[in-house]
Amino acid sequence: MASVNRRVLPGFSLTLGYTVFYLGLLVLLPITAVFVKASSLSLHDFLGAVWTERARAAYLLTFGTSFLAALTNVVLGALLAWVLTRYTFPGKRILDALVDLPLALPTAVGGLVYASLYVENGWLGRHLVPLGIRGAYTRLGIVLVLVFVGLPFVVRTVQPVLEDLDPETEEASSSLGATRWQTFAFVILPTLVPALITGFALAFARSIGEYGSVVFISGNMPFKTEIAPILIVARLEEFAYGEATAIAVVLLVISFSMLLVVNLLESWSRRHDR
Repeated sequence: MASVNRRVLPGFSLTLGYTVFYLGLLVLLPITAVFVKASSLSLHDFLGAVWTERARAAYLLTFGTSFLAALTNVVLGALLAWVLTRYTFPGKRILDALVDLPLALPTAVGGLVYASLYVENGWLGRHLVPLGIRGAYTRLGIVLVLVFVGLPFVVRTVQPVLEDLDPETEEASSSLGATRWQTFAFVILPTLVPALITGFALAFARSIGEYGSVVFISGNMPFKTEIAPILIVARLEEFAYGEATAIAVVLLVISFSMLLVVNLLESWSRRHDR
């Protein structure tokens, strides 16, 4: 019997070639340029640029606030996706559209709005500051804007999974005597875990590289509210291009490593569910 050559798409080789070309042009080439520029520094100069006390404080703040914001987005995003999927109410389509607003809105506008809201005389700040809650020019403000920019990634990742869940599975769980919380914990949640991990990874990665919104609300104070992307810009303004690219390399390597770990956990979770 003659073998049949089956192809998923016509012209697969050509389209694959274009894909690899543009991936290399838009992603691999800039990353390679960063590493080449950083390699112009000696090992001593590289370590001196990336491991200063100011740089370590910026790394800790960047990854700490990004991690906290991503965790917050997992909770809020899952809750919002659940409401949009399981309930019908007036204004549902408007709320669904508003979820994508941070993706369309310039993040600098979001940061400016948050800063004006949480300053001492802002609409929210005038009530929160007397209580000791300061949202502007603090680490709390950084977390708030990172939650704002990362929320759509979790919602749009979890929402399709909830829509595809088979209602008969939940009905079977209920008919066997399980409570609503038991059904959620042992039937629904295991199905959502891979999507939640993916949403967390996307929100975390988005937060690490965020600059536009943070620059307006953080105050950019070294050792206090200065994140790593702002430190890179500060080095560029000082014409220290080698030091700036060195910090970018550290940020890139750590970000890729953490995303790789998250993806491995996601793959393990999917295999475990099977």
